[in-house]
Amino acid sequence: MAEKLKKRAGLGRWLALAIAGCVLLPIVSIAWMGFGSDGARWAHLLATVFPRYLSNSLSLMLGVGAVSLLLGTSLAYLITHLEFPGRKWVQYGLFLPLAMPSFVAAYAWVDVLEYAGPLQTTLRDLAGWSSVRDYWFPNIRSLPGAIFVLSLTLYPYVYLLARAAFRELPASGQDVARSLGLGHMRQFLRVSLPQARPAIAAGTAIVMMETLNDFGTVDYFAVQTLTTGIFSIWLESYDPGGAAQLAVLAALIVAGLLGVEKIGRRRARFHKSGRQLAPIQPQPLSSRQGAAVLLYCLVPMGLGFLIPLMVLVAPVVSDLSLWSDTGLWRAAAHSLALGGASAGLVVTLATVMVLGLQKTPAAWRKSLLTLTTVGYAFPGAVLGLGILIPLATFDNWLADLVFATFRRDPGLLLTGSAGALIVAYCVRFFAIGVGAAEAGLAAISTNIPLAASTLGRGPKDVLVNIYQPLMRGSLASAMVLVFVDTVKELPATLLLRPFNFDTLSTHVYAQASLENFHGSTPAALLIITLSLGAIFLLAKAHR
Repeated sequence: MAEKLKKRAGLGRWLALAIAGCVLLPIVSIAWMGFGSDGARWAHLLATVFPRYLSNSLSLMLGVGAVSLLLGTSLAYLITHLEFPGRKWVQYGLFLPLAMPSFVAAYAWVDVLEYAGPLQTTLRDLAGWSSVRDYWFPNIRSLPGAIFVLSLTLYPYVYLLARAAFRELPASGQDVARSLGLGHMRQFLRVSLPQARPAIAAGTAIVMMETLNDFGTVDYFAVQTLTTGIFSIWLESYDPGGAAQLAVLAALIVAGLLGVEKIGRRRARFHKSGRQLAPIQPQPLSSRQGAAVLLYCLVPMGLGFLIPLMVLVAPVVSDLSLWSDTGLWRAAAHSLALGGASAGLVVTLATVMVLGLQKTPAAWRKSLLTLTTVGYAFPGAVLGLGILIPLATFDNWLADLVFATFRRDPGLLLTGSAGALIVAYCVRFFAIGVGAAEAGLAAISTNIPLAASTLGRGPKDVLVNIYQPLMRGSLASAMVLVFVDTVKELPATLLLRPFNFDTLSTHVYAQASLENFHGSTPAALLIITLSLGAIFLLAKAHR
């Protein structure tokens, strides 16, 4: 029996290693392509387009990171430390901008703020201005405009983690600070902020990585970044080697961000007493102060979600024929199919890998699981490029094999179909599945599956009858999150989709690129509706 269990454990470990290898293959492929390309191409990139791409990318990341840091941290502190009217509902409403894809918000804000939009038209009517020469108005299609839009849709990442960190702080620290005469601001700076700094740093790092991943917003605003550069060099200059080198540089920036975030938390040490400590109790405010705090909380919620939503709803209400577009429903069907397949595959593979590595030494297990989750940190354009080359090589090898055997050409089975998209989604969002599988596994006593194995139950029986029912909740949540993220994913989808194949996100992008904002609104609303399911799960998990 012991020999049989050992053999099963070894098989599970090899299966887990195979899954990990497939997840890491695109990253290895990008590195191989980038560093194996001609050195003259590196010199050309560094002397021409790279400085502009790098400058814009860093400026965008730092700007969005700084605004999101200030906004998300301040909102989290106000929600957890102060009592004011509407606080119970506002604390969950601040999650809503996560349901608004950044590129969709960008299209909505351009419709509001452009020269022919309602705001400038109203100003001209009220002031009697006749042309743009009579007044100055900020250009939304610019680097500051991109920072504005991305900050409003990404700050919830900082708010989410900072709020969780503030809620775990004991009330004793605040009580001591108040007894020493410290006001709210000094309590925040001296007591709460230092203890929540690791969570805030992690949230800010996520925001900056999501900013680097963005393509739709920066492309629409004509801000040239590393991500738009990858598309330009690959699709317009037909230079895969140059695109790979640019992708390597983007990957190095991501690695640097992860390293800085880890170093920033390395020396942070906070200890809690072994006994249960009372949580922080929000302090009541006067009516005037409460109204001011409520207004401050409503502004980012309104700018990041409610106003863009109203802009999107208006055209489809006034013109119901927009919903009759067959291309819209074809794209919706594609998104549902891709999202469902990717979610099921991610959760299944992640669960198999986590379970297969149970008997592996802790250090190796932790390192391997960490490596398989780095795909979430890499821009979709980088992963798309890394996936396309090995899949194309495999497709051509398989087509040659089939032709040599059966004298029939099967075509490109993966890169010529939606298969490449599913692979890209699995690599990009594998971290969600791993996190959910580890969380579910941690709640199961090791004695239960061990007892089943000693009673002669095989790995399949243990997985289906023990692990699956006990891990169902966390795995279901992961499936919803992966599904929503695949529906919203744009860069990798644009690179890997087959000819004449649209998803909801690419349908929105295509219509907006043609300046047909009204035609893009039904698909945008469907994306937001699906995303609200993930927001509901987040709100439920962070009550």
